[in-house]
Amino acid sequence: MRATAQQRENLRHDIRVRSHTLTADEPKDHGGDDNGPSPQELLAASLAACTAITMEMYARRKGWDVAGMTVDCEYSPAARGCPTRFGLVMKLPAHLSEEQVERLQVIAAKCPVHRTLEGEVAFAERVELV
Repeated sequence: MRATAQQRENLRHDIRVRSHTLTADEPKDHGGDDNGPSPQELLAASLAACTAITMEMYARRKGWDVAGMTVDCEYSPAARGCPTRFGLVMKLPAHLSEEQVERLQVIAAKCPVHRTLEGEVAFAERVELV
């Protein structure tokens, strides 16, 4: 998987992923023009989307109707003495049984983004002059 961010104007960057283009920017109070979500907001969005998609894929395999399901992610970056915090609220249809809800909650924690964030991460960085 690859994502490429290219600077446009001020703090705005176009992000290319496969054939898609997204815009990332900073809010005006952080010096940006607010042309898109900030990179940290995109991180929260990635976790919310991955969690929702993972639960929906599982529910589809089981034949469960989860139409209208939403996942809300609240993200607090690490601060001195405090860890990074993600708060997920999964809003599921009321017709699901307690067993279905419990199983979907277990499955939610298995989404690839969730596993990445709670696992060990390694970085390889280099600079190329162009």
